[in-house]
Amino acid sequence: MRGVSGVWKDLTNNVNGMASNLTYQVRNIAQVTTAVAHGDLTKKIDVDARGEILELKTTINTMVDTLSAFSSEVTRVAREVGSEGRLGGQAKVEGVYGTWKRLTENVNELASNLTTQVRAIAEVTSAVASGDLSREITVEAAGEVAELKDNVNLMVATLRETTHANQEQDWLKSNLARIGGLLQGHRDMTQMAQLIMSELTPTASADYGAFYLARPNGDGETELALIAGYGVRPTPDGTSFRLGEGLVGQAALERRMILIDNAPPGYVTIRSGLGQASATHVIVLPVLFEDQVLGAIELASFGGFTATHLAFFDQFAETLGVTINAISANSRTEALLTESQRLAQELQERSDELQRQQAELRRSNAELEDKAALLAKQNRAIEIQNFQIEQARRTLEERAEQLALSSRYKSEFLANMSHELRTPLNSLLVLAKLLSENPEGNLSAKQVEFARTIHDSGTDLLQLINDILDLSKVEAGKMEVHPQPLAFTKLVDYVDATFRPMAVDKGLAFGIEVAPDVPGLLYADEQRLQQVLRNLLSNAVKFTSEGEVKLTIAPAGNDEEFSAPGLREAPLVIGFEVSDTGIGISEDKLQVIFEAFQQADGTTSRRYGGTGLGLSISRNIAHLLGGEIHARSQLGRGSRFTLYLPAQYQGAGSPPPPAEVEPPVSSGRPAPEAAAGPALAEFLEEPPADHLDAVLSGRKVLIVDDDVRNVFALTSVLEGYGMDVLYAEDGQAGIDLLQRNPDVALVLMDVMMPGLDGYATTEAIRGMPQFTDLPIIVITAKVMKGDREKSLASGASDYVPKPVDVDHLLDLMRTWLQRATVR
Repeated sequence: MRGVSGVWKDLTNNVNGMASNLTYQVRNIAQVTTAVAHGDLTKKIDVDARGEILELKTTINTMVDTLSAFSSEVTRVAREVGSEGRLGGQAKVEGVYGTWKRLTENVNELASNLTTQVRAIAEVTSAVASGDLSREITVEAAGEVAELKDNVNLMVATLRETTHANQEQDWLKSNLARIGGLLQGHRDMTQMAQLIMSELTPTASADYGAFYLARPNGDGETELALIAGYGVRPTPDGTSFRLGEGLVGQAALERRMILIDNAPPGYVTIRSGLGQASATHVIVLPVLFEDQVLGAIELASFGGFTATHLAFFDQFAETLGVTINAISANSRTEALLTESQRLAQELQERSDELQRQQAELRRSNAELEDKAALLAKQNRAIEIQNFQIEQARRTLEERAEQLALSSRYKSEFLANMSHELRTPLNSLLVLAKLLSENPEGNLSAKQVEFARTIHDSGTDLLQLINDILDLSKVEAGKMEVHPQPLAFTKLVDYVDATFRPMAVDKGLAFGIEVAPDVPGLLYADEQRLQQVLRNLLSNAVKFTSEGEVKLTIAPAGNDEEFSAPGLREAPLVIGFEVSDTGIGISEDKLQVIFEAFQQADGTTSRRYGGTGLGLSISRNIAHLLGGEIHARSQLGRGSRFTLYLPAQYQGAGSPPPPAEVEPPVSSGRPAPEAAAGPALAEFLEEPPADHLDAVLSGRKVLIVDDDVRNVFALTSVLEGYGMDVLYAEDGQAGIDLLQRNPDVALVLMDVMMPGLDGYATTEAIRGMPQFTDLPIIVITAKVMKGDREKSLASGASDYVPKPVDVDHLLDLMRTWLQRATVR
């Protein structure tokens, strides 16, 4: 302002000074904050200031220092962990609060988690590289690190299983080769037997062993005599068993291995200088050569025998049979040589005597020359026989290899044929049942009858497939027995519900009589017992055109003669007698009908059809259950087939007899829950029909199957119950579809698929945390020994064979869906 003076001039100068200072200070603050905003933390406010401006200057400069320290520390940690690979670094920034403090803590937590996870993975992989397969990554992780953790753990588990399997195979092969080498060159049977006991018993982790040699007794029968042992020695009077006598004789009679687990106390006592104890596991192994019993080996152990031990026994028994046969042949050869030498000595003595008698030498020389020629001929025959024995041994080895290969091919063929036959039969039965039910009501009565006929024919074909597979299992010795407590009332209800409608349909009377002194429970394999009774009753109804079919259950009389040791030794034997008034069987056919593919009338013009497998399979199942079947009949007057079983199954691993309950009354059977207890009644109670439909309706199910016929058949049934059906043609597609549809309530999984099979797919699904409790039902047509156990081991919830029984499958689905809902 011009022309002012005095107070106004001073006021003007003061205002201008204030404006100049404020402008300089604000511009300096703006420069620093702008540099910070652009990431430049090297600028600081250096203008002179006082009062609140000074406080603002100090605050901003402190903020820049803190940001610079924070940036430096975070950059250092990121460089060490991310670029240089140095773990364990932490950012240290003093005096930060709020967001900066939380950001610092997050960076440190990130570095700490990454350090912990990487070091844990490195520790396990280093252990694996050093041969330690017992370690596992246990640190918590998520995302791709979690997948890496799971993959490394799966790799270690797979390596551990593979290593264990290889070690077992190495043990098996090395010990077979070692003991087989020790057997070479032996001529004395007793020394060889003692050598086997000394080597075989500790090798198989056994604590007791006995070697029995087959030989004829004074009655001309074969007996098994104890000649060597481990922990036991032969007695002067001799320990021996006839065929079928004791477990040793029974194993030789049946020409199969007998294994006893959990033997009762005092069954076999093993002693030492310090004490004695009872062995818990016993195995009896027959020694065969071309199906001829040469001996038997009995071993006892405190700790049991593994699957590798059993495989070792099977292979060693074949080698031992060849060795024993060779020693026997060599012994006979040596006896012939000794006899030849004795003859030669006699000839020499006779020659000396003839030399002193010159008058007789001329006449006897010719005879001596003939005998010498005969002796040479005998020696040559012996040499030829030795050569033939060696050739026979080599032929036997080749035949054994061929038989093993043939057995493996047969098992594979049966498994594949089972799959190939059951797969198309599955869709046929499911669709035929669906058509026969005529849910939409658009089929005529004739068409419904056609559908039922197709379903019945397919069911007959399925029974034929099952019979053939059962026969092959029996022949291979692979049919299993699963005994359990079985209420007689439940068995009677099953027979009545199954066969009374069949008998009534043919105009026959059908009766079931249960003796008052029959116990309430039977300990046996329910499925196999039902199979035998089903065969006997089906034949009775089939071959009876008028009159009556009756099942009588009663204890066996004292006058019954049994050949099975289990029946002779059992305290109580139950007889299941199936009688009819049918066509009967002639006396000369009573034994023939129990042979495979044999019938009483086997001509092309026979009146009744069938394969002739039922009675053969039933007889073998009866033997497996410890019983036998007796048949009596008169041509034209009916037949009586009686199945005799011990009330308590006495096979390997059988537990103590179950507690008794009240037996049934003949005038009227009690309710199932009264005879079998609350547990059985809870198997038998059915929820109301509307509740069952509500369980399935609206639920989403995934079918994983490469056969579109089965998919179409199952989809048609399930959609009829209001279910939403998804489909995948292989395992990987099923996993992808399941991840896109986490609301899937249940999976139906086929086993035989290209790429990932059903087992691998199930294991992969179980490896995903979100699907740990997802119900997975395996459906397979390859119904062979161990398939069910393999399915459950892979993580499956349940197992259903093809062809699928739709009602059974729906019941399983309801059960698992209800369990999943409760969880």
